[in-house]
Amino acid sequence: MIDRKRKMPLTIFFLSIPLLIISQEFRKIEDPPFQRGEYGRYRVFYDSWLTSGLTAGVGTISIREENKKFHGRDTYHIEVIAKSVGLFNWFFKVRDVYESWVDTEGIMPWYFYRNQEEGSYTKEESVEINQAENWAESEKEKIDVPPYVQDIVSAFYYMRTLDFSDACPQDEYFINFVMDDSVYHSKIIFLGKEIVKTKMGKFRCLKFKPMVAEGAVFDEPYPMTLWVTDDVNHVPVLGKSAVIVGSITLELTDIKGLKYPMDALLE
Repeated sequence: MIDRKRKMPLTIFFLSIPLLIISQEFRKIEDPPFQRGEYGRYRVFYDSWLTSGLTAGVGTISIREENKKFHGRDTYHIEVIAKSVGLFNWFFKVRDVYESWVDTEGIMPWYFYRNQEEGSYTKEESVEINQAENWAESEKEKIDVPPYVQDIVSAFYYMRTLDFSDACPQDEYFINFVMDDSVYHSKIIFLGKEIVKTKMGKFRCLKFKPMVAEGAVFDEPYPMTLWVTDDVNHVPVLGKSAVIVGSITLELTDIKGLKYPMDALLE
């Protein structure tokens, strides 16, 4: 016969775990410059000594309308989708999906998912990130992580919340993110301000150089340059990456659902 009186304290303990997380004091980022319903569409094109401006793929970055709670806390569901098009499907097909559930107050992730299909490479991964106890757990491993660790999607949205009004060229910003059961320490260098011309028009932009891991595709730690709008939105307008053969450019082609007017758009 089960002694229900002896079982009760253990039951209360497990039921109280979500309440402990809810009551814990996390940072609170006031008025983040994005909202549910924001949607951006991008064109990816490839340049090399053989081709120029050849469309290689399309991508979307969006914040879904839904609000899924983790440990009783509200989240933004952010989704990034990238796929190759045309001839690139024949020799290097890409079908990538990245999703992050990001705390609406602390702008840190509680859950991350990715499904990558890039040529012969495939990778599917789900990661639970416990911001209260500072651990992250995938299907393979559980690791310790620093406070407010990001994933590769939420890291960018956290950077959008920073104030760059007094930034000077060569200022450095640091961020930790978890991927492949490891913690990476990334550095973003501010390069200054520029006017960037795209098919959508001319934008006042802030120019950055994010650090990435060296590997088979990138042959230096700072191959990418990123331009974001010089207004409160900090929307990415243009990105350029040097790869081993040629370069890849990411260009904004459509943006909807912004929280604030696009003041950086000049014409």
